Amino acid sequence: MSSESLEIAKNRYQQGKIAFENGHYREAVEQLEKAGALLAPHTKLAGDVQIWLVTAYDAAGRNEDAIALCEKLKRHPHFEISKEAKRVHYILTAPKLKRPQEWMTKIPDFSNISDNISQASFAVRSPKSDQKKSLPQREIVDLSQVNTKDNRFIWVAAIAITLIFGSLVWFSL
Repeated sequence: MSSESLEIAKNRYQQGKIAFENGHYREAVEQLEKAGALLAPHTKLAGDVQIWLVTAYDAAGRNEDAIALCEKLKRHPHFEISKEAKRVHYILTAPKLKRPQEWMTKIPDFSNISDNISQASFAVRSPKSDQKKSLPQREIVDLSQVNTKDNRFIWVAAIAITLIFGSLVWFSL
């Protein structure tokens, strides 16, 4: 393998990772497949590229391809690659759990919105006067009903603090 093809493979590998991290999964698959084709299959770099390709396949909805590549990578000569492939294979083949709809957040589809803001029309609602939030009313308390008898807590607390400080001073001497 020439150093030129190795540099091209590394460049495509980086482009594939960046595309994946930006959510462009088809582009990531394309770049990672091209990078993997330029590398010798049993090298560590080729294994790293293929692990990324597994995650890109899964993200792009190509689960069967991801599982098949994981099966192949579980027999990779580098221990780290085979260990990661086993871990990812376990995740990919795990049973999918049903999630209640109230746990899900609906994300609106903005793909039909034009980039040109001047063509888009936005509705702005003004707050209605009858929907204004009212401040909570203060509750009036009859002071003749309040228990104002001294419960001597203040004196007990003051004595306790004095004893603590006194003992700290006494033991520090």
